[in-house]
Amino acid sequence: MQLIARRALLRMATALTATLITVAGTTVAASAQPIPEIASPVATGRPVPDQGNQDRKPAPKPQTDPAAHGVGSPTKCSEPNADGNRSCIEFGSRDTPPRGVLPQERGLSAAITPPQWCDQARDQVWATRTQACIWTTLTYTTQRVVNGQTTTTGEAQMTIMQYNYTDPGMGRYGHQIDTSMYSGWGDATKATIDGQGTLAGPCTRNGATFPQKPLSPANSWQTGESFYDTTATAPGATGTCETMWYLTFTNAPYSPAVTSRSMKEVRCDNATAGRPVVGCVVPWAASDLVYTRTATPELADHVAKAQATGLPSRLTRTENQTIIDSNRTKACGSAPSVPNKSCDEYPIASSHQGLNAGGTRRTHPGCGFTGVPAGTGPTGVSVCMIAAPDNNSQGGTNTQFFRRERVLENDPFNVVVR
Repeated sequence: MQLIARRALLRMATALTATLITVAGTTVAASAQPIPEIASPVATGRPVPDQGNQDRKPAPKPQTDPAAHGVGSPTKCSEPNADGNRSCIEFGSRDTPPRGVLPQERGLSAAITPPQWCDQARDQVWATRTQACIWTTLTYTTQRVVNGQTTTTGEAQMTIMQYNYTDPGMGRYGHQIDTSMYSGWGDATKATIDGQGTLAGPCTRNGATFPQKPLSPANSWQTGESFYDTTATAPGATGTCETMWYLTFTNAPYSPAVTSRSMKEVRCDNATAGRPVVGCVVPWAASDLVYTRTATPELADHVAKAQATGLPSRLTRTENQTIIDSNRTKACGSAPSVPNKSCDEYPIASSHQGLNAGGTRRTHPGCGFTGVPAGTGPTGVSVCMIAAPDNNSQGGTNTQFFRRERVLENDPFNVVVR
């Protein structure tokens, strides 16, 4: 992670003009008002995502609809001006960007350099618990329309990357956008680009800046950064806010073009048990709940055996005490009495994959259960009598994990043995 000094001043965002085009959810603006200048966040107020923790592996967003991100969207053009000049925008590439165009491989004077795994996030959001990326391509075209005949006077092929980053101990998160022209010709390459940050939902904007910069030269980067504070701060509150960037292409003598990009990946809450502070995470991205063979060898051995029989490593959290108690009772209510040992069940009781959801018990040689068969498959639970200190330690490990990662009801998490 590269933290660069904050820009001293945030510029006044320009007003949208009456000739703005409609692209990817942006509506035509008849007389839009400029967004007033706002104060920059304090230097200590920037979220700090955990980029050094190797447990935080990225994953694609499940059930993502590429069309929702404007992939392959039709070309949208502004109305020609008095001289017959107009500009157009189309999402989805006509070619493939060359290697080396993504933000981690360039010298970008941005607040945070997006992580290297963002290069996987083409047209689909990838995320860890504290970061989310998506990038796509865009074609900006200049045209001249005379007597019904259209002549293309230039094209610019661009990469557009969005990056959310959060901090589980802070109610503020960032929405950064990075743009770069990787190839182009003619009048389109003479354009400039700037942006405005805005929102919809339970949050307030703390700061936003994207100063006007030229597209040229190729492979130079333009960056906008914005910050949002959640208003879901009451005890027990949760909230998800959609944040947006409006990008304006200005290129005299052509009519300007505007498009928008948005993200809605971050959830903020004041509902995490044992953590009476507001914080934000990417809720659908699963972190790893780790059991180690060195600290809790019998627990780790049982979980590894249980997963080897087909029980899932990806679980979803339940905070419903009735379900938790039912899971425990059905799994371990008839456990044998073994000195210095206690019953362990997998999947863990604080997940929706326990016996309350159905299935049967299974066990393994040496686990102390009689009359319980071995078994395979993704449903049911594995039970085993393990060292009592291992089992007691597991409770604290689980609690600390759920608290640290802000894992709430129905959030996914991975159980990993190391």
